[in-house]
Formats: sequence, C-alpha cells, structure tokens
Amino acid sequence: MTTTKAATIFAAKDLRVVDRPLPSLAAGMVRVAFGAGGVCGSDMHYYAHGRVGDFAVKEPLVLGHEISGRVVAIGADAARASPALKVGQRVAVNPSRWCGTCVNCRQGRLNLCDNIFFMGSASKSPHMQGGFAREFDCIPAQCIPVPDHVPFTSAALAEPLAVCLHAVSRPGNITGQRALVLGAGPIGLLTMLAAKRAGVSDIAVADIAAAPLEYARKLGANAALDLSAGPDVLAGHVKAGPVDIVFECSGSPAGLASAVQTVKRGGSIVQIGSSPPGLIQFPANAVMAKEITLYGSFRFSDDFATAVTLIASGAIDVGALVSAKRDLEDAAGAVQLALDRSKSMKVMLVA
Repeated sequence: MTTTKAATIFAAKDLRVVDRPLPSLAAGMVRVAFGAGGVCGSDMHYYAHGRVGDFAVKEPLVLGHEISGRVVAIGADAARASPALKVGQRVAVNPSRWCGTCVNCRQGRLNLCDNIFFMGSASKSPHMQGGFAREFDCIPAQCIPVPDHVPFTSAALAEPLAVCLHAVSRPGNITGQRALVLGAGPIGLLTMLAAKRAGVSDIAVADIAAAPLEYARKLGANAALDLSAGPDVLAGHVKAGPVDIVFECSGSPAGLASAVQTVKRGGSIVQIGSSPPGLIQFPANAVMAKEITLYGSFRFSDDFATAVTLIASGAIDVGALVSAKRDLEDAAGAVQLALDRSKSMKVMLVA
C-alpha cells in the first residue's frame, strides 16, 4: 500500500502533515491529485478549538472540503458511470456524497441527507476524511469538470460559493429588498455577491474589523459598517431605510442578536454562521413580537454545479478573495495566517 501526505488535525493546535495510507483505487472511485484548497472557517475552528460547534475531533482528521484538483485515475465502474470524466481533467470537488434514498434526499433536500458523507468533517464517527492531501479518492458525482483556464484556487472556491447561493435561496425571491450581511469574512462577502446576483436593491456589510470591510467596499457593498464604533452604527443604518433581510455570517451570538434587533418588523433572517456549541442567549421574544422569519442554512444541495458555472463564466470573481497561497506542507502556518483577519481574507493551500 502506498501513502500520501495529508494535513491532519489530531487535537486543538496540533495540525501536522503526515503520511497516510492510500489504498488501491476501488472500482467505483476516482483518484484526484490535489490542486488547491481553501482554508475554511471550520478548518480554523478545528485547529483553534478541536471542534466546530457540536462536532468535536475524536480521532485524527484530514481537513479540507474546499478543494480542486486533477483526475489521475478512474476505477472501472466509475468510468462506466461517468464516461465523460477523463484522466487529466481539472475538477472542482464537491465534498458531499448523498445517499439519494433517505426521506430528505427524496424530497430534494440533499444537504439534510441522513447518511451524508462530507469531507473533512468530525460530524460522524469514524470521521470523514478531507481533501488536504496530495491524492485523495471520491466518487464520480463529486467531480465537476472545470475549464483549463480556471485556476485551481478559483475552482476550489466553488464550495463556499455554493454555501452562499443556497443561503440566498432560502427566503425565496429577494429582488428589490434591502439587505444586511453581518460578518465580512469569505462567506459574508460571497453571500453579498450572491445576494446582489439575486437582485437585492441595496446591501450593506457589517463587521468589527477594518481589513475585511475594505474588501467589502472593493467588491461592491453599498455600505461597509464598522461595528467597532458601537451599536449606533446599525441604528443609523436602519434610520436610512428598513432592512428587509439579514444574513448572519459571523457565527456569534451577538451577531444573531443584532440581526433580530436590526431587521424590520415582518422581515427575515438567514443564519449561515455556526454558533458556539451548546445553548446561547437569544432574543426570542423579539422574534415573536416582530414576527420575524428565521431561516437556517446548512451547506448546500444542488448549488455546487451552479457555483462552478458562475466561476467558470466569470460571473462571480471568487479569485478576488484570495489573499495568500501556501504550500500544502505548510498547512499549520496557513491556518494560523487565516486566523489573523488583519492579514488575510481567503488563504489557499496549493500543490
């Protein structure tokens, strides 16, 4: 059995690139050589805390679910299942494998699959190993071809863009609405771009850090609100016009509370960010009294292929978010850089 180098988290602050077994390619699988991978907020949480929300690392876990690469081998059954897939093709890798048979899958809610396999996740035991490896295996349906002109770094960002496309779709038609995004990290900014594409009339992005807000301005936010100046910033924004919908991308209880306080009576909130584990304080009475509709948004369903198309066509420039590239061997350094919001937006690992 051969081995492959893989960025593996063992516990909080213990991320190492180690040799992992690479078994012979199974008949129904495709082998992909790593091209690029984005350091996601969940990767940072696994590194900093050994967990993401309620998902705790209990055994060595290869990180990485924002990934792209090149097909290097195709199993016999996989070739018959996907004859258009060829060795040498560039692919964006969908980290989700859905069972297709459970109730949620049959209802089209693939992201809520009861039996989902999601790469780089500790949500189940044994954990589902990720794609921050020199070579890794997946099923043909996970491999979405991308044109050769698309950089691996951009192709790898199909996954977070799909997350944001799904989030923007949750409340239905938002054309003409005035929107607010709380949190100017990569998910917040991609949500802003997805919401603009969906037809919002005005969109503001709010954060407590100056550097991400500058990215928001450059990418076309109608307003960049610096919350470090105090709560009056949001109050002033509301005075300029009611906020119809808030996308909560910060993952903080304070952010969710601010969303409830800021959105108009009868408005909507989409929660995208992952809150800390356990119970949090939440202004539930205001949700009732203002008759707010609160949507949860978890991963994505069939939005991944749409994300690839938008990236390949240049309709959404995900490459504008890339602030640094690091070799896969420096995975720990890349995550540490990503944790410093004053120095990075989207840190990419590359082959």
